[in-house]
Order: sequence, then structure tokens, then C-alpha cells
Amino acid sequence: MIEIFDNIRKIYHFSPPCEELADYIEFFSESSTEATLAHIGRDHFTVKMFPSWTPTFWFNLGAPYHLTMGDQQYLIQPGEDVLIIRDSTVERFNQPADHIFSIKFFPGGLEAIFGIDQSKMKDQLIPLQQVLPVRLLQQLRQLHGFEDRMYHLQDYFLAQFHRKKQRDHYIRFVKDTMACYGAGGLQYNVNELSARLFTSSRTINRYFHQVVGIGPKHYFSIVRARTALTAYIAGRKTFSPTDFGYYDMSHFYKEMQQFTGRRLPAPKP
Repeated sequence: MIEIFDNIRKIYHFSPPCEELADYIEFFSESSTEATLAHIGRDHFTVKMFPSWTPTFWFNLGAPYHLTMGDQQYLIQPGEDVLIIRDSTVERFNQPADHIFSIKFFPGGLEAIFGIDQSKMKDQLIPLQQVLPVRLLQQLRQLHGFEDRMYHLQDYFLAQFHRKKQRDHYIRFVKDTMACYGAGGLQYNVNELSARLFTSSRTINRYFHQVVGIGPKHYFSIVRARTALTAYIAGRKTFSPTDFGYYDMSHFYKEMQQFTGRRLPAPKP
């Protein structure tokens, strides 16, 4: 069987994803023993698929099968689940005992849901345990029926999608806060930043702890110290501590000693 030329879907169960994932997943499918017997019989056969650059998960719930990707051949054992990008012609050698559950993503779907860049995966057969938790893969095998598997994975994908969207929001917010601090000449404190960004200091603190790992006050003190110290080393005679929010040179020296653990060399006369 050859896709496009033949209706390869006739031997599978198919279902579209929920509306929220419809821009990222094309379909869920699972091989149907009854449909295969009705359309193919008990003979061995192959399914050839042309390049599409669509990431595809194949969960092997049945017998071993052979897979050819370009000029590479693989034997996929029972319980061995794989991810391919479909960047070359793929041919799967099927047997009557095959049982494949699959998910076909649109290009960019992996990045939208998992934050995975598919461009770095071409010409590879990737074990799915590198992408999905082993526990989830085990749970999938304990479920009975195509719909149970589909809904279980779909719930997991939605959770990942929402978590990534929240994470992306946190990262954008932190970057905007950093840019605002830089635009203010490294002078704004957290309360001033929150006023300029129309948010609360509590929100800024929470987002920085989520993304950076420390609070904004600590982080910005490091940014200020690094920036001021760089300027000082580059031009000690012209350096002005007040340009960086330090009261005077004494304050600057004290902060730099605390930051670097050493005394700074004084300006040369």
C-alpha cells in the first residue's frame, strides 16, 4: 500500500484531536485487526509513506515490525515506541499481528506542546521515552481500546500545552522586566518596576523565582554590579558610581568587595 495512491486509512481507527489541540495534532489512529482482515486478509504487506515533515509517534502494542527510513532499516521490537519526523520516505513492513497506535502532529506541533525543536531531529529514529515519561508509556499499555488511549494521551498533551503556555508567559514577562530595568539606567527598584509594568511587586517576585531561580532584587543587584564593575575596569578615571545607582565611591567599593570577594584596585593618578 502506498499513501496518496492507496487509501491506507481504511485499515485503521482514526480520530481528530480536541479543538484546543487541532492546530498541532492532525489525528490519533490505531490499527484495526478487523479492518485489516477485511481489506488485506492475512498476508504480509507494506505501507509506504512519502516525506511530510510531520512528527509522528508510533506506539508498538503488538508484534515486531521492520521499518525503512531512507536507506536505513530498523527492527522495532514489542513495547518499543518511536518518534520519527517523516523527513524521508518511510516504509513499514506489516504482519497480521501488528498493533500500532499512532499520533501524527503538524509541523511545529512538538514545539507548541513540548517545547521540542523538530528541526534538530531529522534523519533520526528517536525512542519515545526520550519525549514522554516511562510511566505514561506503561499506563498506555494497561488501557483497553483506542478511545481510552487517545483520551489519556490527549489529557497529558493538554496539561503540557497549558504548562508551556504559562511558562512562555513567565519568560516573556521576566524579559520585559529586565528590559525595563535596563532602560531605567539600572536605577528602578522592584516597586518602581511594578508600577511601570502595571503589575504588583509580588507578581514580579513570583515570576523571577519561577524563571531565574532568585528574586528580582537579588538578580538586579548582580546585573548592576557586573555592569558597573565592567565600566569601572574599562575607565577608572571617568567612572561615576552614581551613574549606576551607588551613592558614592565608598558605597561602590563596598558593594564590589562583597560581589567579587576582593578589593578593587584604586584609580591610577
